[in-house]
Amino acid sequence: MRIAIAGGGLGGLTLARVLHRHGIDAVVYEREASRSARSQGGSLDLHPESGQRALAAAGLTGRFRSEARPEGEEHRILDPAGRILVHHRPPPGSFSGRPEIDRSALRDLLLDSLPAGTVRWRHRLVAATPRPDGGFGLTFDGGHSADCDVLVGADGAHSVVRSLLTEAAVSPVATLVELSIGDADRRHPDLAELVGPGNLWCVGVNQILAAQRLGDGSIRVGISLRADGRHLDTYRSKRALLHMFDGWAPGLTALIEAGDGPPAPRRIEAMPTGTRWAHQPGITLVGDAAHLMPPVGEGANQAMLDAAELAAELATDPADPDSAIRTYEEAMFTRIRPIAEMSARVQAMMLSPTAADDIVRFFTPQPTARTDDA
Repeated sequence: MRIAIAGGGLGGLTLARVLHRHGIDAVVYEREASRSARSQGGSLDLHPESGQRALAAAGLTGRFRSEARPEGEEHRILDPAGRILVHHRPPPGSFSGRPEIDRSALRDLLLDSLPAGTVRWRHRLVAATPRPDGGFGLTFDGGHSADCDVLVGADGAHSVVRSLLTEAAVSPVATLVELSIGDADRRHPDLAELVGPGNLWCVGVNQILAAQRLGDGSIRVGISLRADGRHLDTYRSKRALLHMFDGWAPGLTALIEAGDGPPAPRRIEAMPTGTRWAHQPGITLVGDAAHLMPPVGEGANQAMLDAAELAAELATDPADPDSAIRTYEEAMFTRIRPIAEMSARVQAMMLSPTAADDIVRFFTPQPTARTDDA
């Protein structure tokens, strides 16, 4: 059984690793030139029931704990005047919650766990063609080709593999503008203290100014805005961004001014919630390729859990991959729908006119109802 995984992100690498632990080989085709070809983004929190569960299936819990930062779970929510609305502090050194780990560190952890040659760099899939006798012929940018018996699309938001299964389209839900502040403790100690060891959200009307501490001491700044028709070039100037936050406390907008380079804007997209497809032999999807959601904390976690569950099904009966894929897909569809619906609600809430009040309620524990004889 020749398994091809299109995409070397967290989902694809987790799938390859768990399959390897079961003695099943797979090849990961990745479009990037190397593991260090581009920035992998910020930090993410791994949930016990999904991301951490997948790492346990991959046999990597120990390495994860050596790389993760429990203190990164701390988060502060402020209003535009700089007043603290919510301040969550995790128990010191505890891994019982959702510890943070840089995406680059997590990807390296997974890459290092795979046999040499598992990942084929510089292989951007451009077409997959069903073969008459089953399986798929793969064509890559530059003319490379390969064959496989089972094809797994882990190729992200604009998946090539997805188009073989469903016509579901992605649509914009927000605009995200990112900046980076390197060596923050030395160069910008006030901002380092403001952000703390974890995450900072400054919540206004229809917009959020956020910042996140990474393991290398840098700060990743993200500005979230409602999706609109304006060209992305509108957001490539610090001056334009500062104008959007006119009237906010200068100590907050200093996060924009301190950015080391020009702002980098991009569209945030999502697939329709409840997207399904009819099972087809020898092909399936994991992660964003299967269920692209707004980035509110579930995407990477669910991608890794998809991978672990698919690998477990394939390992149960390697001689019958179609049965394994069918079982995986039905369970995944059921699991993902409420998570996708929740993610859409949270995304809308965070960029609403009443976001500050709504988010405070979201993060404030509700008192337990008392009975008459309590």
